[in-house]
Amino acid sequence: MSSKLKIIPLGGLDRIGMNMTAFEYEDSIIVVDCGLSFPTEDMLGIDLVIPDITYLKQNEDKVKAFFITHGHEDHIGALPYVLREMNLPLYATKLTLAIIESKLKEHNLTKSVKRKIIKYGQSVNLGPFRVEFIRINHSIADAASLAIFTPVGTVVHTGDFKIDYTPVFGDSADLQRLGELGKKGVLALLCDSTNAIRPGFTSSERTVGKTLDHIFAEHKDRRIIVATFASNVDRVQQIINTAHRYGKKVVVEGRSMVNIISIAQELEYIKIPEGTLIETEMLRNYPEEQTVLITTGSQGESMAALSRMASGIHRRVSIQPRDVVILSSTPIPGNEKAVSKVINELSAKGAKVICQDTHVSGHACQEEIKLMYSLVRPKYSIPVHGEYRHRMAQAEIAESLGIQRDNILMVNAGDVLELDGESACVTGQVTHGAILVDGLGVGDVGNIVLRDRQNLSQDGIIIVVLTLNRRNNELLAGPDIVSRGFVYIREAENLMEEAHQVVESAVEGCLNRRISDWGKIKNVIRDSLGDYLWKKMRRNPMILPIIMEVDV
Repeated sequence: MSSKLKIIPLGGLDRIGMNMTAFEYEDSIIVVDCGLSFPTEDMLGIDLVIPDITYLKQNEDKVKAFFITHGHEDHIGALPYVLREMNLPLYATKLTLAIIESKLKEHNLTKSVKRKIIKYGQSVNLGPFRVEFIRINHSIADAASLAIFTPVGTVVHTGDFKIDYTPVFGDSADLQRLGELGKKGVLALLCDSTNAIRPGFTSSERTVGKTLDHIFAEHKDRRIIVATFASNVDRVQQIINTAHRYGKKVVVEGRSMVNIISIAQELEYIKIPEGTLIETEMLRNYPEEQTVLITTGSQGESMAALSRMASGIHRRVSIQPRDVVILSSTPIPGNEKAVSKVINELSAKGAKVICQDTHVSGHACQEEIKLMYSLVRPKYSIPVHGEYRHRMAQAEIAESLGIQRDNILMVNAGDVLELDGESACVTGQVTHGAILVDGLGVGDVGNIVLRDRQNLSQDGIIIVVLTLNRRNNELLAGPDIVSRGFVYIREAENLMEEAHQVVESAVEGCLNRRISDWGKIKNVIRDSLGDYLWKKMRRNPMILPIIMEVDV
């Protein structure tokens, strides 16, 4: 009996971001993408969220390589953290690999990680798998779809895609190759669902260029600041082209923006006319109306350049009342509040903010998804990349195109989907989930620590300090009460005095009953003080008793 192919999504199915999918056949595993997602509002102090790779580590001897579809953070951002744990070769297109290399350099991994640039149409053979890179369009150059040839059939993974017939850089998607694969027979299609709820086609990136041209023409006598995604090289190219056409100098602000533009320029994915780009320090040498700033921060990220300009803490650029600020992106779900805050701050400083028609998506709408299905003609449909509602919308599209309902597979992160030409079903679950990155700590902040942070942020902390005699357990000093983020002590002296008495009587009660177990004494302090504060204030601060022991 022949083996089945296992498809195991480790992320990217219950949220936007954290894309990672394992393909397993007998004793070989290949992994497509290795992305991160950004923390939600309740993840206090967390910088990044990456997928749990426990399953890959348990099967380390089987894992052959990573194949990366394109250079966005939600597809490459977790690589430096994962490659520290598992040193595996990387295969990606030229620009994608250059962006990854700058990350590896930052994490001192360039020497240890093997990597290879793959051209469109090229294939990589690893064990029973052959992986071919196919040209596709997205909001970053060098995006690829993957055809994964396995002993049970061909699987097409679209990666993030749209069909752009007039791309700013490079050629349109290789629809011919997708059609050829479809004619030969495709077992399963893993297709991007992000825009599956939106009818019609996604506009070409060039339409943004026309909008930018109108805005520049209308505001020739003003400084223009454009905020966009650092990775959208084509958008940056169009901004530079328009600025050059209107005789303006361009300044690039924001670390990630500077980094990616220098990589793209080096590889000739972006062409900057000579003398157009200037350093930020040189801004003062030119009249404001002759300058354009391209910056990060279109999503309202607190430390991004635009946010710092808006709040007046940017060291080199301050917003002027005549500035025109173009937000060239749509807020990612969950970022709306942050973006709104930045817009309000910019408006309060007198700037004119424009965000109408200044962005097009990099993801396929319904008609392009239909085109993909019509070309590839898969037996099984596996909607990926998106929240459940997005994937459900794609499932409806697939069904409308004649794919049997039983062959549309709505899998979840961690599911083990086993399939061949005869059948497909979920046969189990593997360890999966989100690993939280806080500073240099990876995975050391879990649900308990997050819950503590939430409690601290809501009701503050009260520390109770007392000193006991080691010999006879007699109270030598305290209890002293210190509070942070609970109440302003000077205005709540009576409350703190009563709290002191509550703790004092609780400690005396313990000592009178000859309780010498510190754990029990701490619990009694917590319970009695907690009950008192809840009755008095309807608040639940974190209570942290500290007992010091002295030998007298």
